[in-house]
Amino acid sequence: MAPWLRAAAVTAVVIALDQATKALVRAHVALGDRDGVLPGVEIVHVRNNGVAFNQLAGGGALVTVFVAVALLALLAYFATHLDKRLVWLPTGMLLGGALGNIIDRIRDGAVTDFIKLPAWPAFNVADISITFGVLVLLYVIERDGAARGA
Repeated sequence: MAPWLRAAAVTAVVIALDQATKALVRAHVALGDRDGVLPGVEIVHVRNNGVAFNQLAGGGALVTVFVAVALLALLAYFATHLDKRLVWLPTGMLLGGALGNIIDRIRDGAVTDFIKLPAWPAFNVADISITFGVLVLLYVIERDGAARGA
């Protein structure tokens, strides 16, 4: 049961950080505004109704189906690989990020994005968690394969 509890804790932390930062942006940055905080880094307030850096924008039901299938696949993988060391970490990161953005979609019809780098679409804490969750999951999978000599 420990991997499930760890994954749930990571999920909760990611959701809390994501929703807190988005609430701050919605409260203090007008929609469409931007403010430079470091050279090349801006705080913006944009709404994204697609997935993965606004891909499939306006996809509505397609976006919902895509996210649901991805989450079900992740949970199935997690449930059948509880013996993999650290598998709970990327699972929690991916679930937390996905659920953080789903909360926005349900509440606002779109996701609040607010970090803008040059030549890159705006993103948020949930997106960061999803990106690093994928990288950590690949590491967990590859490390296990390398340990078995595959």
